[in-house]
Amino acid sequence: MRLAWRFGWPAVAAAVVLVLLLSLPEIPTARALGIWVVFATVVVLVVLIRHSREGGPKPASRFEQALRRRKPASSQPEELLRMDRELVLGSADADHAHRRLLPLLRATAAARIASHHGFELERKPEAARALLGEDVWELLRPDRPEPPDRHAAGVPHKSIVAVIERLEAL
Repeated sequence: MRLAWRFGWPAVAAAVVLVLLLSLPEIPTARALGIWVVFATVVVLVVLIRHSREGGPKPASRFEQALRRRKPASSQPEELLRMDRELVLGSADADHAHRRLLPLLRATAAARIASHHGFELERKPEAARALLGEDVWELLRPDRPEPPDRHAAGVPHKSIVAVIERLEAL
């Protein structure tokens, strides 16, 4: 019913206007038809615009719904997930450990040393070495050489855990 009303009244209005235009003797028939075509076009456009606005967003297809469902809602913060990924990749790949993981841990150590002990890791490396211990210092020292085999295994998980525990103890 509503759809018939929405599209029915413009047709009736266009017919009434056509009859009125043709009944006026001072307007030639060709001109009356031209005016009616413009009027009918405007009415159709108005109806179509209203109809498209009232339709609202179309429901997603089953394919789009399936894609949305696959995306897991993570309960962990994004930064924590990024750190976890860095730790896993640093354990698996020596190049990743050298270029990403160890600099991240070194920056953490530098921040902890600066805030808790009042000096910079790069300026007093011997004092930082004493605070961190030999094993941790060997991994975090700023002049650490590149690994001979970039594709070898990275830093063992136990070593990473030891470094993190030592940094938390600072």
